[in-house]
Amino acid sequence: MVVGVLRFRLAIYEALSLKDKRRVVKSLKDRLAGRHNVSIAEVDDLDHWQAATLGVALVANEGRFVQSALARIVDEVRAYPHASLLDYDIELL
Repeated sequence: MVVGVLRFRLAIYEALSLKDKRRVVKSLKDRLAGRHNVSIAEVDDLDHWQAATLGVALVANEGRFVQSALARIVDEVRAYPHASLLDYDIELL
C-alpha cells in the first residue's frame, strides 16, 4: 500500500473577502475530488483571504501510479484560472 500526499499553496488574487476565497477553494476541491477520486482539505492559511494551502491524499497499491496521479493534479491546479499555484510538495509514504 502506498499513500501519496500532495500539499500545495495557492494565491487567490481576485478574492476580496473570505467568502470569495471559500468560493474558489470549494470549486477547486470539488473539481479535484470528482475527477481524481482523492481526499482533499484546506490545511493552512484559513484566515488569509488571498492565500490557501490544500492537502490531497491518495492511496493505491503502486507508487508509480500515485506519483503520476498527483502530478496530473498539480498540472490541473496550475491551469486553474481562478488561482495561481505558488508551490507544492509531493510525498509518498
